[in-house]
Amino acid sequence: MSVGGDAAQRRFTMKKEEFNKQKAIEVLNTILEMELAGVIRYNHYSLMVFGPNRIPIITWLRDLAAESMRHAQQAGEMVTHLGAHPSLGIGPLLETEKHKIDEILRESLEHEGAALDAYELLLELVQGKSVFLEEFARKRVYEETLHIGEVDKMLRVPGVVESFSGKP
Repeated sequence: MSVGGDAAQRRFTMKKEEFNKQKAIEVLNTILEMELAGVIRYNHYSLMVFGPNRIPIITWLRDLAAESMRHAQQAGEMVTHLGAHPSLGIGPLLETEKHKIDEILRESLEHEGAALDAYELLLELVQGKSVFLEEFARKRVYEETLHIGEVDKMLRVPGVVESFSGKP
C-alpha cells in the first residue's frame, strides 16, 4: 500500500473531535457585528479629525474602516460556510463626543481589544478541531494584535518606550 493511501485511510479512520458549531456561529456573528461597528466607528472618526496632521490620520482611519469591512465580509462568509445565516446586527456604537486624537485612539484601543477577545474565543473553540476556522481566527488574532500595538505606540509620549496600556 502506498504512503498516500495510508494517509487517506487515516483521515477517514481518525475522526477529529468536533467543535461546537452553534457556538462558533454565534461567535462569528458577534465578530461580524463588531467589525461592522468598526466600519462606522472608523469612518466617523475620520470625519472628526482636524488640524495639521489630518491627512495621514484620516487615511489611516479610513484604511481601518476598509479592513473592518473586509473582516466583516470574511466572518459572514464563515457563517454561511457553516450553513447558517449571517447577522444583520451591528455591534455597540457609542458616541462619546470625544474627538481629540488621543481620545479617538483610546476608544480605538478599546474596540480593537474587544475584537481581539472575540477572535481569541473563536480560536479557543476550534483549535485542533477545524484547521479552516483555526487559520481564519489565528490570522485575525495576529492582525488585531498588530493594530493594538500600533495604537499603543501612537499613545506613548515621545521618548518613552514602555507600553501605554501596560500590556506586551
